[in-house]
Amino acid sequence: MLLAIIAGCEIGFWIFLLAGLTARYLLRWRRTGAALLVCVPLVDLVLLVATVLDLRAGATADFTHGLAAAYIGFSVAFGHSMIRWADTRFAHRFAGGPPPPRPPKYGMARARHEWREFGKALVAWAISCALLLGAIVMVGDAERTEALAGWIGRLSMVLGIWALWPITYTLWPAKPKEG
Repeated sequence: MLLAIIAGCEIGFWIFLLAGLTARYLLRWRRTGAALLVCVPLVDLVLLVATVLDLRAGATADFTHGLAAAYIGFSVAFGHSMIRWADTRFAHRFAGGPPPPRPPKYGMARARHEWREFGKALVAWAISCALLLGAIVMVGDAERTEALAGWIGRLSMVLGIWALWPITYTLWPAKPKEG
């Protein structure tokens, strides 16, 4: 059941985002577009409430409870930049806005870009782990929350692997190809 709610929240994220951008740029309904875009983070709240209610009702935490925490963490950390990314492309395509900026390809500018993205991943990891730890404390039964502790390890491994990108770009900055 929780997996269906996670899928529904992901679909809801994109529906609210596209509806908000459509209202803003195609229909020129600025207020309606803004209201729909404000609803995007409410999807995370729905998932959080559903997860807490499920655990409070006595469910044993499983893979989906950890996935919900990870989804919320990454959605909070990357959601704003995803909305901004979609907004600039929508404005360019449908409202005559300037072309969207591209991330830098070379040098320390690229390294700074990669460190910013890693910073978002670090925030996502921190939020996800805080939610997982909060659920572990809320349930108060190590047997029922064993899967959540496993998620902390998984997310930490992903964060460690993610750190390789900015480190690589910092130590060996990309250079334009000659020719």
